[in-house]
This record gives sequence, C-alpha cells and structure tokens, in this order.
Amino acid sequence: MTDKVSVPESPSTTPAAQPLYGPTPPWNVLSIVSLIASLVGFGLAGIITGHLALGQLKTSGEQGKGLALAGTIVGYASIAAVVLFTLIMVVMAVVFPLIFVGIAAATRGY
Repeated sequence: MTDKVSVPESPSTTPAAQPLYGPTPPWNVLSIVSLIASLVGFGLAGIITGHLALGQLKTSGEQGKGLALAGTIVGYASIAAVVLFTLIMVVMAVVFPLIFVGIAAATRGY
C-alpha cells in the first residue's frame, strides 16, 4: 500500500501569496503634536491642535483619532489643574493672613 502525495504540476498553477494586511493609512501630524504638547505642558496648544486634528480626521482617512482625543483630554486636564492650583493659592493668600491677624488680635487682648 503506497500513499500518493499530491504535488503541484508547475509553480505557475499555485496562487501567489497575498499580503495579510493592506497598507496602513498615514498618521495625522496634528494628533501627534496635540498629545506631545499636552504632555510637555502646553495644554492650550494641545487642546487647539487636538480639535483641529479631530476635524481633519473626519474627512482625511488618516489614523490618530486616539492620539488627538488623548491630547485634547490631557490638555483640558492640565488647564483645569492650573486653574484649581491658582484658586487654591489665591484662597490661601487671603485666608491665612486673616487667620494670623485673628490669632494675633486674640493674644493681645483686643
């Protein structure tokens, strides 16, 4: 009993290997700039370029929506952190002197 192995007749009859994936679309540059600007500390630039990139990505077919979204979110978070820090510093600059004036007045017997 012999087993027969099928061998293609000629190389021209076998189909050529096809690539698994097509070419990837290019990255949107503004989305990269948005994320980098937000991470470095330029929150306003990250917000602006993030919104511009999201607008371009709707029509261009490029990739980078996640980068643009992350840059926009990090930019808004950094702006919120700066505003919150500034408010805390202003409140401390107003409240602490009043507390110390009150303590000084209470110890002098006024």
